Amino acid sequence: MSVAPDLIEHLPRLRRYARALVGAGAADDLVQDTLERAWARLDQWRCGEGDAHERLRAWLFTLMHHLHANQCRQRHPPMQALDEDGEGPAAQAVSGGQLESLGRRDLQVALETLPVAQREVLLLVGLEEFSYAEAAEVLDVPIGTVMSRLARARSAMRLRLSDEVAPAAAARTPAGWKVVK
Repeated sequence: MSVAPDLIEHLPRLRRYARALVGAGAADDLVQDTLERAWARLDQWRCGEGDAHERLRAWLFTLMHHLHANQCRQRHPPMQALDEDGEGPAAQAVSGGQLESLGRRDLQVALETLPVAQREVLLLVGLEEFSYAEAAEVLDVPIGTVMSRLARARSAMRLRLSDEVAPAAAARTPAGWKVVK
């Protein structure tokens, strides 16, 4: 009789990725669905070559990716406009002195504006520290696709986050002064 792998030790990383992927409200459901599917299909997991711990982690992230993709196909969440007319997530009031909170909110809003394919690659490589090859295996795409999606995601994030800073800096700059970066 073989010993079942410890799925629980991967729980913190699965939760972190799920929260970044779908938000705090739906993250626990996605993690639970992932663990249920993993437990039900544990006989399909093969240790393979290399570190069994890392192979299990990649397999769990692959299951989560497929579950998330299926959920996205089944329901189309309403899109929130990111306009400057005082509505949407960019216009939420925040008490003064909470710069870290503002930075996290801006990062979350910028992440949410990325296409799902780019957001998944950015989170796997940037947050979960998967190699390009591991991310390609999890997403079932070629490594070149991972690299191009990651480049587009980073570029979009850079642009989006610099747009967040530019209007605020311009508003604080006295008339006739230039902002030097």
